[in-house]
Amino acid sequence: MAQMGFFDADKRLTGLSAKGDPLEAISKLMPWEMFRSDIEAVVLTADEAKKSPAGGKPIDALVLFRMLVLQSLYNLSDDQVEYQMRDRLSFTRFLGLGFEERVPDGTTLWLFREKLARAGLIEKLFERFGWHLEAKGYLARGGQMVDATIVPVPRQRNSRDENDQVKAGTTPKDWKRRPSKNRQKDKDARWTKKHGRNFFGYKNHVNADARHKLIRDYTVSDASMHDSQALDELLNKGNTSRDVYADSAYRSAGTERALKAQGFRSRIHKRGRRNCPLTEAQARANRGKSKVRARIEHVFGAQENAPGGRLVRTIGIVRAKIKIGLQNLAYNIRRLVILERAAAA
Repeated sequence: MAQMGFFDADKRLTGLSAKGDPLEAISKLMPWEMFRSDIEAVVLTADEAKKSPAGGKPIDALVLFRMLVLQSLYNLSDDQVEYQMRDRLSFTRFLGLGFEERVPDGTTLWLFREKLARAGLIEKLFERFGWHLEAKGYLARGGQMVDATIVPVPRQRNSRDENDQVKAGTTPKDWKRRPSKNRQKDKDARWTKKHGRNFFGYKNHVNADARHKLIRDYTVSDASMHDSQALDELLNKGNTSRDVYADSAYRSAGTERALKAQGFRSRIHKRGRRNCPLTEAQARANRGKSKVRARIEHVFGAQENAPGGRLVRTIGIVRAKIKIGLQNLAYNIRRLVILERAAAA
C-alpha cells in the first residue's frame, strides 16, 4: 500500500470542500478571535505567577475552544474527539492544525473545559456570539418563544433511601466511605416524568426568536424544576416584538400580570379545566399561537437529531452547564450557516 503524501491529503481536502464540508463553512463564518481575550484570561497563567520560564509553549486556547465546539457539534467524549482528530482530515482542518502539529489529547481538553466551567465563562462566550449575530443583521424579531427540554444524563442506580438523602442535601454514608463511588454520583441531577416516562438529568430552558429561530438566552436547571420558574430569567427586551409565546404550562395569573407590567404581550396558550373546557374562540386562538410557538420545537428537534443527540456525560450541574451551553452555542453556529446560505441563494 502506497504511503499518502502531502499532495494526496490536499486532494482529499479539495474533494471534501467540493462536497460541501459543513465544518469548512463554519470556519469561514465564525469570528474565532473575538473569543480569545476572554478565554486566555481564564486559562493562561500570568507571567508573574509562573515559577519558571521553562517548559513547552502552551496549546493555542482557540484550538482547544474549537475542539470543544467540534465536540459539541458531534457530542463526542474527550477521548473520542481526540481519536477523530487524528483520523479525520476535516476535523484537523477545522482546528487549523498542520499534519505534523501536535493534536491535543483528551486530558488536555478536559482540563481546559474544567477551567472554563469553574469560571462560568460559557455564558459570556454565548452572549458574545449573540452580539456577533446582531452585528450581522440577525436581530431578535417576531416575538420570543420560551420553552424547556430535558437533557438526560446516565442514570444513577441508587436506592430509595440514597435518593432521599441526596434530595435533602446530604451524602449517604456508604458513598463517603468509598470516594471513588462518590465521585461517580451525580448529586445535582433529578428525576422527572413527562408523557408517562421517567427521565433523569437536567433541563435546558431557552428563549428563541420567532423570526430566525436563534437561541437568544438560556438557563440550566435540574430536571425537576417546573418550566415556568425560569420564565423571568429568560425574558429578553431586545426582541423587536413584545409578544411572548409559550405553552400552557407557563400560564398563571401571576405570570400574566408580570408580563403586562414589563410591557410584554402574553401569547401563552390557555388551558381548559375539568368542567370548564376551552371555548371555540379560545381553541382557535391557541391554534393561531401554535403556528408561531411550534417553531421552538424545530430548535429542540435540531439538537436532538444532531449527531449524538443531547445526552450529557458529565457529573454535576457546573459541568452540565458548560456542556449544555456549548450545545446551544453549537446550534446557533449551525443555524447561522443555514441563514447565510439562504441569504446568498
